[in-house]
Amino acid sequence: MAEQIRSRRKFIGTAAAAGAGTLAFPMIAKAQGPIAMRWQSTWPSKDIFHEYALDFAKKVNDMTGGDLKIEVLPAGAVVPAFNLLDAVSKGTLDGGHGVVVYHYGKNNALALWGSGPAYGMDANMLLAWHKYGGGKDFLERLYQSIGAQVKSYVYGPMASQPLGWFKKPVTKMEDLKGLKFRTVGLSIDVFTGMGAAVNALPGGEIVPALDRGLLDGAEFNNASSDRLLGFPDVSKVCMLQSYHQNAEQFEVLFNKAKFDALPEKMRAIIDNAVEAASADMSWKAIDRYSKDYEEMQAKDGVKFYKTPDSVLQNQLVIYDRVADKMAAGNPLFKEILESQRKFAARTVKWDLDTNTNRRMAYNHYFGPKQQKKS
Repeated sequence: MAEQIRSRRKFIGTAAAAGAGTLAFPMIAKAQGPIAMRWQSTWPSKDIFHEYALDFAKKVNDMTGGDLKIEVLPAGAVVPAFNLLDAVSKGTLDGGHGVVVYHYGKNNALALWGSGPAYGMDANMLLAWHKYGGGKDFLERLYQSIGAQVKSYVYGPMASQPLGWFKKPVTKMEDLKGLKFRTVGLSIDVFTGMGAAVNALPGGEIVPALDRGLLDGAEFNNASSDRLLGFPDVSKVCMLQSYHQNAEQFEVLFNKAKFDALPEKMRAIIDNAVEAASADMSWKAIDRYSKDYEEMQAKDGVKFYKTPDSVLQNQLVIYDRVADKMAAGNPLFKEILESQRKFAARTVKWDLDTNTNRRMAYNHYFGPKQQKKS
């Protein structure tokens, strides 16, 4: 019993001493508010692409429980769309949402994340190359080579983009010669090789230029974006399928110093938010693009035509010439091409051999015979 009393007294004394220390040297915990980031997208506010940027920000904001709050402004709110990389690198913006191809002027190899046939890969397969085939390391090397102080995430596979919007259907290569045409990235060189007079414009400037006759034709991306930006108001002809941007994806940029200063747990949340946003974007695109594709025909009077195989084949020939020329003057361009080609030789063969062609099933259920029955 005496031993228990001594132990109790010792505990109380220790606690009292600790309490006295606390009183003498109070630890005042200051509440840390959420980390705020100001971003800008490269898209007009009405474009579905800006919606994707907002979707990404919301996922991060929600997954961090509000500890990180990303605000995304539309293109031009702080800097022009094509100036996003510089603004994020310098810290003028904390981050941004766009595409790698928009930085093509910094190093032409950056176009390889969106311009061209990608050796037959679709955008999801190109993302697989980026994550598992060495693309991520190549992109980091490219940004280091141009002094860009950014943390880049590539995500969000895009559907194959149309050849573009025109005054009349494109039936042969000669129809493109002399046309004042809008495109970006390596596609500038491809369409120039096809005979067009190319002008690179950001998304929000394309339709006004078409309306004023400054352009004869243009491409942007997909049925929803094209409809929201007003293409059906200035053209009723859209040519589907093209190799000029067969496999593209979005890019999320953080200022590197700002990103590195984030807690490790928050950086891990962002890693996973990117992949969640990538999947969600691809599913939303299927739903929204198909609706707008249908409505542009039913309500807007747009006629869609498949780009002739002869034009597609010529695109491949011209792209190869352009790529060879670029590779000859840029060792990193050549190295990336070789990496993509090696990855595609294996993965595209697997894809073509493994996955069932959907055209037969579609014709079986929705073809002319089924339409007569209904």
